[in-house]
Amino acid sequence: MTYIVISGLFPDIFSSSRYKILKKLFIGNLSSNASEEQVRNLFSEFGTVRSIHIVTDVFTRKCRGFGFVEMEGHEARAAIKGLNGKTIDDKPIKVNFEVDRSSKGRRHR
Repeated sequence: MTYIVISGLFPDIFSSSRYKILKKLFIGNLSSNASEEQVRNLFSEFGTVRSIHIVTDVFTRKCRGFGFVEMEGHEARAAIKGLNGKTIDDKPIKVNFEVDRSSKGRRHR
């Protein structure tokens, strides 16, 4: 999913310095002890992290092993290249662009 963040008013709305295309990255195989701060520090080497969402268990509040990060397009590609397969807490993490799961493999009744 691609988001466009636009700041300013028309007619400057389409100047290249006024809008950013954000990419959402999927992070898999995270440790159950992973925190937003750890993930932010990891991804900030490659650019500005716009948002982080670590999926946690409802009862234990521990990481369920995956999460999402939003970054600008070129920074996101650099993060994928630099972090996919990197070992964190003795586990190789997976970093890819998010795949829209809403229509994949589901039958609508």
